[in-house]
Amino acid sequence: MSDAYKKAGVDIDAGNAFVDRIKGHIRSTHRRGVVSELGGYGGMFAPDLHEMREPILVSGTDGVGTKLKLAIEMGKLDTVGIDLVAMCVNDIICSGAEPLFFLDYFATPKLDLEKHEAIVAGIADGCRQARCALLGGETAEMPDLYAAGDFDLAGFAVGVVDREKIIDGSDIGTGWAIVGLASSGFHSNGYSLVRHIVREKKLDLNIVHDGLEKPLGEMLLAPTTIYTPLVANLSRTFRIRGIAHITGGGFWDNIPRILPAGVTAVIDRQSWIIPPLIRFIQHQGNVTEDELLRVFNCGIGMVLVVPSDEADDLAQTATTHGVHAYRIGQTRRRKKDEPSVVIA
Repeated sequence: MSDAYKKAGVDIDAGNAFVDRIKGHIRSTHRRGVVSELGGYGGMFAPDLHEMREPILVSGTDGVGTKLKLAIEMGKLDTVGIDLVAMCVNDIICSGAEPLFFLDYFATPKLDLEKHEAIVAGIADGCRQARCALLGGETAEMPDLYAAGDFDLAGFAVGVVDREKIIDGSDIGTGWAIVGLASSGFHSNGYSLVRHIVREKKLDLNIVHDGLEKPLGEMLLAPTTIYTPLVANLSRTFRIRGIAHITGGGFWDNIPRILPAGVTAVIDRQSWIIPPLIRFIQHQGNVTEDELLRVFNCGIGMVLVVPSDEADDLAQTATTHGVHAYRIGQTRRRKKDEPSVVIA
């Protein structure tokens, strides 16, 4: 048999071997509803909808961005898969949806079976945390499109919510409380700026810098927090009427997406402490406070809007379940010419 395709940079046998290596990781994510096994042309899932009056599918797609370059430079690829899952499922939980299944797209110039298995293992880990099935994906070798050693990831999540339980912020009132759930670091946003600062200041990723508890590179690669199980549990007890995933754009760009007309969110900047890692990068790069709040999550990865009398109990419950939560603001009637988010 001709090996012309292999000489062109694509190894079909390696691709098949890779699928065999990752089957165990994928099976470890299976939950009730999975119908198909890896290897078919499409993943099959039979959702249990008997308790829903009008089920609505909610989908989301995202990537990890240039955090991947940092992972490549550090030679640590086992956590970016968690980031990938988190960025997708944290988006669809904002509608109140339960994640059902996940698909990934992995592109590389050349497969490295052992090294790249770690990426899929991370994706499987993220799916287990989110309680969704890794239903399938695509692995592509494209030597002319990516530089040696590089790769790219994209993820796709599908969830379901009963129409009457959709959370869209439309009935948020004034005088309601805003609760912030702590992030695990930069999550997967702002890494083009982070990496620029690291390069410009020639920061050593392998040492513990002043004010930090771990080596800089290790802290920068901390995986994104997956909030879906926690938020799903909180939604059963508390009247959560708005959820914002704080990603690129920070508070100013993400919170307005859930606010009804005529309502302003007032954020009290003194209500939580910006983590030392984020402050360290800010000081190294001379980043202004306004830009910090626009580019990074600043220690708050997700925002929940609830009636004021439920906020303290919700924050305490979240903290008890392992995610620190803070009452960080409230809503009010929007004044003339006032922005939808005010940070005081």
